[in-house]
Amino acid sequence: MIDEFLNGDLSDVEEAVRKAAATEITPRFRQLAAHEIVEKNGPHDLVTTADRLAEEHLTASLTALLPGSVVVGEEAVHADPSVYEALRGDAPVWIVDPVDGTRQFVRGEVGFCTLVALAQHGEVFASWTYAPVLEEMAIAVRGGGARLNGTVIRSGSPTPGAVLEVAHSHPDFSTPDQQRALLGLDVPEVHGRPCGSAGLEYLGIARGDLDAVAFSWENAWDHAAGLLLVTEAGGSQMTVAGEPFRIAGGNALPFTAARDAETARRVRALLRR
Repeated sequence: MIDEFLNGDLSDVEEAVRKAAATEITPRFRQLAAHEIVEKNGPHDLVTTADRLAEEHLTASLTALLPGSVVVGEEAVHADPSVYEALRGDAPVWIVDPVDGTRQFVRGEVGFCTLVALAQHGEVFASWTYAPVLEEMAIAVRGGGARLNGTVIRSGSPTPGAVLEVAHSHPDFSTPDQQRALLGLDVPEVHGRPCGSAGLEYLGIARGDLDAVAFSWENAWDHAAGLLLVTEAGGSQMTVAGEPFRIAGGNALPFTAARDAETARRVRALLRR
């Protein structure tokens, strides 16, 4: 079922993502009322009316495009954690983050996006990263490469000897052990900074603007789309244990994604110091 879908015209998925953003997200950009913003697990974990309604919109439209598919969305899992188990089931799964970078969205900053990935049996086959205000749509298909606004993108490799630009998890989202691992990046050959929208950081790697990321959390909706995008652009990824990241969870953390395999190995070595 999923092979036939992927061999068809995927433009309907792109249109569904664009329509959800145009209907539920961009009209609320810089227009949110106080009651439309709610803390889920503290001040760094926010949800807005735009998040909830965009996820509902995408859940309806995407499952209609692929009958028999299910959705694992950030807000649905927050309401019912058992929804996450669909990633381990047999049905095709749409993995959805309606507003990746909600803090930026709430602050009226343009650095947010909508993330959608299509997976089955733990393997990601296609992904869509859409930054509506920036007017950027990145699409990746397994074995088919990565494109940004229709143009093929390649991650390339960092300039030899240059300081690596690495975006990493904020300590607030890391355990003490993970914080110690991330301190391994505090070396002269790395310029580290806290990450913004995970989806846009992955896009930065795929287009060669960022050398690597190091993340200490594994929610599939934050990573599935971006990891495929990076891989199809020629990049690489691995956990601190040297294994591929598993979208269904159970990974050794932190993990890294980078512009090429050598950079991924360098970052992993620093995280293991």
